[in-house]
Amino acid sequence: MPFTYNRTVRFQDTDAASVVYFTNILGICHEAYEESLEASSINLKDFFTNPSVALPIVHASVDFLRPMFVGDKLLISLIPQKLGVDKFEITYEITVAEVVVAKAISRHVCIDVSSRSKQELPEEIAQWLETNRRDAEGAERRKSREIM
Repeated sequence: MPFTYNRTVRFQDTDAASVVYFTNILGICHEAYEESLEASSINLKDFFTNPSVALPIVHASVDFLRPMFVGDKLLISLIPQKLGVDKFEITYEITVAEVVVAKAISRHVCIDVSSRSKQELPEEIAQWLETNRRDAEGAERRKSREIM
């Protein structure tokens, strides 16, 4: 099953039209990413504080399908996928009351902090990717059986 994160839209997330400001949805997706790491027993303080490697986002995109308003209860489902030995992508699906309101993608590359050169993903991230891949595949198999 894909990892899911629940989040209520706050006033600070919205713009003058009272809908989620376009850049804030990426911040909310990043919150889901962090929760997913923590759920996999990755210590966030150790992971993000003075690391020897970094996983910067090199690409991000969002498709907005419907507006999101203050008080909306968001369910963010995320599926990370390994793209190579040094990169991965996370696909996010944001729903409100079982209606998909947005889809997003973030692509990350692993670099050595000192040299800024690409390097292989750390073991804890490789394990996180593998665990989430198995969970997502299992959910898809269950879903396909339900359709039959």
